[in-house]
Amino acid sequence: MQKRSCDKDIQPGKWDTSVGGHVDYGEAVVDALRREAREELGLRDIEPIALSPYVFESSRERELINPFYVYVDESTAIVPDPEEITEGRFWSAGEIDGSIGKGVFTPNFEQEYQLIKQYIK
Repeated sequence: MQKRSCDKDIQPGKWDTSVGGHVDYGEAVVDALRREAREELGLRDIEPIALSPYVFESSRERELINPFYVYVDESTAIVPDPEEITEGRFWSAGEIDGSIGKGVFTPNFEQEYQLIKQYIK
């Protein structure tokens, strides 16, 4: 997971799903994911697995979310973009479950986690 920069205008300083971004005009969603993974974390050659898209809506935004999951070994070199991310680390499912609802995570992550937790090892 990655901790959002304190300079972000939405949910600054909160932990969120790793790799988020917008799809460029004419770009395939999976290509946008690969581009964002390179830009945000320096990840290359990932094998994303698509999950069902859903709509996230808050008082400030409404987004179509195309979630994927990717298995990344903890020994993989991850190089976070400091303009986007202040910190990154691996969390266990138990750590996440114990922090839900305590203001640690973005609301988007908390909603998405309920959809993807069945895939977490």
